[in-house]
Amino acid sequence: MVIKTLRAMAARFLNADGSPVDSAALAEPQTAHMASLHHEFQGHPTRGLTPSKLAAIMDAAEQGDLVAQYELYEDMEEKDGHIMSEMGKRRRALLGLDWDIKAPNNPNRRERNNAAALYDLLQGLDDFEDMLFDVTDAIGKGFANLEIEWHRLDGFWLPKTISHRPQSWFQIARGYRQEIRLRGAAGGIPLQPFGWITHAHKAKSGTLERSALFRVLAWPYLFKNYSVGDLAEFLEIYGIPMRVGKYPSGPTAQEKLTLLRALAQLGHNAAGIIPSGMELEFLNAAQGDPAAFELMISWCERTQSKAILGGTLTSQADGKSSTNALGNVHNEVRMDLRDSDALQVAKTLSRDLVYPIAMLNGLAGDWARCPRFKFETQEPEDLAAYAEALPALVGLGIRVPRQWAQERLAIPEPEEGEDVLGTAPAEPAPLPAQAAASAQRRAASTAEQLDDELQPVTGEWIERIRALVEQADSLEAIRDGLLELLPDMSLEQYAEAMAQALAAAALQGRHEILEE
Repeated sequence: MVIKTLRAMAARFLNADGSPVDSAALAEPQTAHMASLHHEFQGHPTRGLTPSKLAAIMDAAEQGDLVAQYELYEDMEEKDGHIMSEMGKRRRALLGLDWDIKAPNNPNRRERNNAAALYDLLQGLDDFEDMLFDVTDAIGKGFANLEIEWHRLDGFWLPKTISHRPQSWFQIARGYRQEIRLRGAAGGIPLQPFGWITHAHKAKSGTLERSALFRVLAWPYLFKNYSVGDLAEFLEIYGIPMRVGKYPSGPTAQEKLTLLRALAQLGHNAAGIIPSGMELEFLNAAQGDPAAFELMISWCERTQSKAILGGTLTSQADGKSSTNALGNVHNEVRMDLRDSDALQVAKTLSRDLVYPIAMLNGLAGDWARCPRFKFETQEPEDLAAYAEALPALVGLGIRVPRQWAQERLAIPEPEEGEDVLGTAPAEPAPLPAQAAASAQRRAASTAEQLDDELQPVTGEWIERIRALVEQADSLEAIRDGLLELLPDMSLEQYAEAMAQALAAAALQGRHEILEE
């Protein structure tokens, strides 16, 4: 059923280069019946590796025989913990990046919707992170091929599995341009369109055979292995005291062998037996300095770190030159490598993963207008600095595009109808008539409030003062009478009460003026 469906759809599919795609071949992976590749055992060329053997492996790769070179790369990553650690840092740097599916330039509504649909489909792939990590295997080895097995899920054609295939399965066909093919007769077997994610990563310029990062690391790996072996031999010889056995004259061969066996047991087991009449003597361990071997090992690892991460301070701290400033500089170099890796990987995923999914599901008509995969590598700027600087620049009359500011701050453009953050709208400035009316209302309210609070006190005062004035016959009598009205009040309390009364009177007068 799957084959019939694909055959019916075959005429509608074009590869990214415009060539037709035989979609019926997608019913099963291309290597499904290549038993010779699946049952092939890896060789281990690092066993007994010498400078001449390494040179021969590299020469053979340049002449088209890649198997030994890529098996060498596998051994290097497996046996050298430093290389594996540093490569892991570089490869996993991409896993922490956000990504998106971008519509083509000047998109219409349908193209924007197609990009959103593709993003949802890729988000639903269970092994997407594993696939991304496998693609980055090309950073060290020059190229990586991942085979896609398709199936239909909820009405969409999607990858069922995306499997990494060893580089030793492939060969490079020379011609106008280099082409990666499966190993086989007559120049190899071309890779099936829509069936592979083929990522060729340029660590340096040159042909595919020579552009791999591991080719640079091979020589430090070899020199380091020599130094590690020499250091182990040094510790074995110089770290154990010399043991000398003495036997009496005329011993048999069996007696000599017994004494030699006892010396060996003493060296490894710290215990042994010898016949009576024989002697054992322990001499001081030979003197030596392992610093030379350690210096060579350190140089090799620093060279590996520089080649992989662009520096050493993000992986090795010696406590002397490892300042914070230098560490930041080295980290910036590492970010440049990450961004370069992300750009190369994104191009491959756009061509070999996004485009086939879009084409098979009717979400793109050709490669030119197909949405693209993109990593978000831009670091957001300091929000506090921009929040302070931008208003000042705008106040000086500098015209700052809003889209530019949002890109610098890594703030996406809101979709139509999408909820956005905002501030409460400011109240409009009152008109003159409105201001007068508002002031009148506030004055009336304040006057009424003071009048209500002071009326019980001032009313009683006024009545008692009026009676005092009517009965007094001189100003001195009025003065003495006022002092007797409230004998418990001080002059400060009188002054405060009068101030409140005068304030109330002034507000009342202002209110009457505004009313007029």
